[in-house]
Amino acid sequence: MPKLLIVDDEEDVREFAANFFRKRKVECTTASSGEEALGILEKGKADLILLDIKMDGIDGLETLRRIKEKDSSAKVIMVTGRKPEDNDSFESCRKLGALDYIHKPLELEELEKIVLSHLPKPKK
Repeated sequence: MPKLLIVDDEEDVREFAANFFRKRKVECTTASSGEEALGILEKGKADLILLDIKMDGIDGLETLRRIKEKDSSAKVIMVTGRKPEDNDSFESCRKLGALDYIHKPLELEELEKIVLSHLPKPKK
């Protein structure tokens, strides 16, 4: 089963996304902060990480940088309430190695299409 790590400081967003993907046969782990996510990744690898940019403590950009330092092959999709053109944060994310970008409020179709396209296909 593919493994997805969802990192967001908003519990309802984390649980909403986790429940959505669990129904699609994806094993989900959630973290409420960058620090917690880094701790989870110390213990095991995720096939894909959904990472919120704006969080208390270390933000998504710093978390992304640290994830990539430890594992340059980690696949990370950034989640934000801002549009990419609103600031240069997406450009920073790309330079740090983010694969893609999803906007809040989360739209299920966009979320499903982007996330499932980056996850390994479940073995039959």
